[in-house]
Amino acid sequence: MDAAADLGGTFTFPGTSITVRRMGYGAMQLAGPNVFGPPRDPDAALAVLVAAVASGIDHIDTSDFYGPHVTNRLISRALKPYPRGLTLVTKVGARRGSDGSWIPDSSPGSLRQAIEDNLRNLGLDVLPIVNLRVGGVRAPNDASIVAPLTTLAELQQRGKHRQDDRFLDHLHAAGVAYVPFFPLGGFTPLQSSILDEVAATLHASPFAVALAWLLQRSPNLLLIPGTSSLAHLQENISAASIRLTAGALQKLDAVGGTTAI
Repeated sequence: MDAAADLGGTFTFPGTSITVRRMGYGAMQLAGPNVFGPPRDPDAALAVLVAAVASGIDHIDTSDFYGPHVTNRLISRALKPYPRGLTLVTKVGARRGSDGSWIPDSSPGSLRQAIEDNLRNLGLDVLPIVNLRVGGVRAPNDASIVAPLTTLAELQQRGKHRQDDRFLDHLHAAGVAYVPFFPLGGFTPLQSSILDEVAATLHASPFAVALAWLLQRSPNLLLIPGTSSLAHLQENISAASIRLTAGALQKLDAVGGTTAI
């Protein structure tokens, strides 16, 4: 792998033997418009998945509610038999309405069905990592995560996803992984004159600089930028080779008056 493709170094999930490169790939955009239905160009979607893994990406973030069922079936079709070291991370906690709406649902029955759907459509016997979605698609303010976590723990004990007994303890540790699911602003792309200025000095795209900024901010931050374009995939990967100076970091840290994108 060339110097530009170390993909931001690696991260080991606490309490596990799973190590991934910090630049991953988010599969959401492989589905159709509004993450619903099949892609406009299935062959292009398959090509992006193959190219992502060929580039060294070993961490794909997905969910069976993308489509629904679409992205996981594409991943299975494109990449099986899965290469050694590839980690597929899925998420549960929502479902889709027949009109494409997003419906928060962490009921035990829904979680069990989601786990089985992910296993079937990815073609796996065990899910390495399962995230419970409690943000973005919002549950009621008074909703407790104890019940859904209990259900996931029961499924874990039945062998449905990898064991990590110290999961809750590690949520409070400094080294816990943080994965921003819209690292480039999602459907409202990032816009900043300061970001454009820094990017111009580096002869790089603003989006690549934004990803580089996140990679340099914290070693436990994992990125999963998604795309259905081969060119955009390569642009995202190029972020791992960008080295921001202290001055550039200081400028970018000031964007929006916050310390993160």
